[in-house]
Amino acid sequence: MIIPIWTLIISFFLLLPLLIGSIFLGWQKKIKVKHNDSGIQKHCFVGYSWTYFFFGFFVPIFRGEIAIGIFHLIFSLVTFGIFQLIMPFLYNKQYSTRLLNDSWSLDDSNENNEIARQKIGIAVS
Repeated sequence: MIIPIWTLIISFFLLLPLLIGSIFLGWQKKIKVKHNDSGIQKHCFVGYSWTYFFFGFFVPIFRGEIAIGIFHLIFSLVTFGIFQLIMPFLYNKQYSTRLLNDSWSLDDSNENNEIARQKIGIAVS
């Protein structure tokens, strides 16, 4: 069975942001973080958010950021979906920065912590 050329072209352009994001930001990487006061552990993410690319505003909702998810839904509706194409490049860094500013600290291997510091932009003193 031969796939029509227009199907391949449309598929390519739909997946182009995923390809560009993975090349420039790297694939999404899970980094362990720990809450400074309670000791609870969870994950933050660095790199291109392929989960946001596929699931959109549901990602912040599933990660417990309901208000942010609602804002993302509104922005997506107002921009007719263009916001959905831009946010995968930004969301993981924003989410990780919010966690680290809210009494969480990196708690992974030295290599993963260094990757997170570089991608998030944390200066080591």
